[in-house]
Amino acid sequence: MEKALRKYFPLFVLPGVVCFCVAFLFPMIMGIYLSFCKFTNVNNAQWVGLSNYITAFTIDKEFFSALWFTVKFAVVTVISINILSFTLAIMLTRGITGTNLFRTVFFMPNLIGGIVLGWIWQVIINGVLYKYDATIVSNPSYGFWGLVILMNWQNVGYMMVIYIAAIQNIPSDMLEAASIDGANYWTTLRKIIIPSVMPSITICLFMTVTNGFKLFDQNLALTAGEPGKQTEMLALNIYNTFYGRMGFEGVGQAKAVVFTVIVALIALLQLKITRGKEVEQ
Repeated sequence: MEKALRKYFPLFVLPGVVCFCVAFLFPMIMGIYLSFCKFTNVNNAQWVGLSNYITAFTIDKEFFSALWFTVKFAVVTVISINILSFTLAIMLTRGITGTNLFRTVFFMPNLIGGIVLGWIWQVIINGVLYKYDATIVSNPSYGFWGLVILMNWQNVGYMMVIYIAAIQNIPSDMLEAASIDGANYWTTLRKIIIPSVMPSITICLFMTVTNGFKLFDQNLALTAGEPGKQTEMLALNIYNTFYGRMGFEGVGQAKAVVFTVIVALIALLQLKITRGKEVEQ
């Protein structure tokens, strides 16, 4: 049986490899090549070397503004989403009445599309701010915290489900032994629960970091980068550069490559740190 599987292994793997190459590898290589070209479509690309990258980092000041805004947003949302979701997971694994209903309600926002979420929260936030003769695009701070609230509302329930599954998989005899030994709840949380769910913490941190940096639909629908592109995140900045500025397609592609590298490096660093904690435990 094992020999037969080895014999047909290439045949089984072939469809996945073809899909990976067509949908990911080839477009990525083409995108990297186009970032060194001036073009309006792939058929008229002209090699210009590092010109697009130089423009992105020197002439186009909006790129650094979007990068800094995105970094601040990612830091705040990674911390807030994981703290809130883990807290809810702890509460909903303690046998309170209506646990299944609460889990469903908290998870539901994750099923709504990003554009729709942006419109919903734009209406809600503007409804509050109208009382003070303001809108969400009146002040960059309103847009920033509006995006943070939206991101938390959408993702907390999803991360909560992951944490709940991890907490429920902790062996009950470990918790009983801690209780018999006289450990209070906070000691149990710090010494048993958190170390036991570190693999899930790694997953949730990875997802929230990448989601925070890649946010696009919600940013477009909620603020569209206003006022004055001060709430424009990296993904939206790249989109506006590529599709909104004639002759800047190559610059937009160069930004996309830089964006990909930044997200990959941050995600790999985060995975290395959190997986190191798993090993320590």
